[in-house]
Amino acid sequence: MRISDILSPAAVRSQAQVSSKKRLFHDLAEMAAQAYGLNAATTLDALQERESLGATGVGHGVALPHARIPGLDRVAGLFLRLEKPMDFDAVDRQPVDLVFALLAPDSPGVEHLKALALVSRTLRDGDMRTKLRANDDPVALHAVLAAAQDTASV
Repeated sequence: MRISDILSPAAVRSQAQVSSKKRLFHDLAEMAAQAYGLNAATTLDALQERESLGATGVGHGVALPHARIPGLDRVAGLFLRLEKPMDFDAVDRQPVDLVFALLAPDSPGVEHLKALALVSRTLRDGDMRTKLRANDDPVALHAVLAAAQDTASV
């Protein structure tokens, strides 16, 4: 699995700021509707429900929200770079500015776990985070993430 397999160029954005986690999930749900044709309300509910089980801020300014979406046939990613970091109840208590959301089919399977491991490994890399923070163009952000797949799989 490669990041380019799960992340459409249409699902990458840079945004000035988000006022709350709820607003962030709303924006991600709208992105999912535009990029993948998913129902925004269903996606929003699934993201909020999963987050209520425990915060998905993994540290170093990164959040990896994820949810299972009924009717989805493959793992799909959404990436959002925030110009102004926001509180996300992260494990290291640092604000989050890099958000990579994963949406997975409702069916049992390990593809979503493989995708989560790939994204987590990729965003753990300090150089990768620096490159992402240095860009605000969605095309460049997607290119940086897509190029990372070779180093992440080693």
